[in-house]
Amino acid sequence: MQPGLDYVFGRQPDSNWLNKRAAQGLFSRDSSFNSFFTQNFTQKLNITASIRPIRDLNIDVNIQKSFNKNYTELFKDSSNSGQPFQHLSPTASGGFSVSYIAMNTLFRKSNPGEISTTFQTFEGNRTVISKRLATQNPYFTQQSYVNGYAPGYGEYAQDVLIPAFLSAYTGKNPNTIALVKESNSNIKSNPFGGYLPMPNWKVSYSGLSKIPELANIFSIITITHAYSGTLSMNGFSSALNYTDTSRLSAPSFRDTISGNYVPFYVIPNVTMQESFAPLIGIEVTTKKQIGIRFEYKKARQLSLSLVDYQLSETYSTEWTIGGSYKIRGVKLPFKMPDLLAGSNTTPTKIDNNAKGGSGAKATKPQQNDLSFRLDLSFRDDLTRNSTLDQSVAYVTGGQKVLTIQPSIDYVLNNRVNLKLFFDQRRTTPYISTSVPTVVTRGGLQIRVSLAP
Repeated sequence: MQPGLDYVFGRQPDSNWLNKRAAQGLFSRDSSFNSFFTQNFTQKLNITASIRPIRDLNIDVNIQKSFNKNYTELFKDSSNSGQPFQHLSPTASGGFSVSYIAMNTLFRKSNPGEISTTFQTFEGNRTVISKRLATQNPYFTQQSYVNGYAPGYGEYAQDVLIPAFLSAYTGKNPNTIALVKESNSNIKSNPFGGYLPMPNWKVSYSGLSKIPELANIFSIITITHAYSGTLSMNGFSSALNYTDTSRLSAPSFRDTISGNYVPFYVIPNVTMQESFAPLIGIEVTTKKQIGIRFEYKKARQLSLSLVDYQLSETYSTEWTIGGSYKIRGVKLPFKMPDLLAGSNTTPTKIDNNAKGGSGAKATKPQQNDLSFRLDLSFRDDLTRNSTLDQSVAYVTGGQKVLTIQPSIDYVLNNRVNLKLFFDQRRTTPYISTSVPTVVTRGGLQIRVSLAP
């Protein structure tokens, strides 16, 4: 009955479980036994819902979470003296990602070369988080503060920066936002368990074309809106010099250089990305086969480095305007052989005067649909870096891209399609190390279907 029914039914062992089994003499005390105790844990959550509150209004909601963690330690009697077993070289690593909402600060405007007000809020939130961490650490006994920071939780402490950053860029209160959990009681312990997954969505509505006043003009009217956001903390690992002297699930050792408590988890960066794709999208088609499309998109990606204390911000704005017009029954100015005309031609006549008198097939004009299309788009991408406690931000990349795409389509038959197209992209970079470019493409495209 060893190691027990709990083990048989899938219980994940923790330190207490190992200590209990070791006290029962179930582990070898051979000092040359150096096999590591290893645990792997993966948690994935994916919830998808489709909601239709009224006719023609569709709402798709998605919630996602991903958490993985690996843990190893050497559990042995290193002295082979019959003393209690020791937990040596504990090491944990993993990654974390959830669907998230941070749009409260997305539309704030700022000068690319200046520190944004949101970044200044991030810097100011650090003192609030520092005091919260100090009150929750049982090893903290000092009463004095330096420049508003509790000793051991300074302005560059990892556990201070992460909640301060998230509270500023999500518009949340720094006094209530979740803190990073510095405990590893078992394999399921998630340092970011306080950051819950939030819903992302996509909305489409196509009911306007059924209003009598609009139905006489439009055959299709579709309005779309979508939002997606992700919070990621990938590649975290445990610190080798973390110490919890009295096993109070809190750091007790302070680094001699920085003066900050050494956390259990070392997190190199935090990434947050979100996009409205689109923020608003409208597509209409009239009874006269005129199509109009408009989309406005906005996105950003934030990456906070906890190594050099820089925040990289990439903002993207894009709008697209498109139009199309279809003319039915267009006659080509030249004749095509029946071999190409295919099933879209009318019966041909026999020419008895043709050479040889055998009656050759005649040629005749084609009458099919001709489509005109024009798409214009403008995209503005800007990347800048802001460093903590610095007064200037630096533009490190980005560009403005203008795209013009006119085209003409002619459906020759059910197998052959002709397309005359033109595509020009004008790129203007923000930094002087890159040069403006213009890329132009154009030509005639012939698509042939060989399907039976």
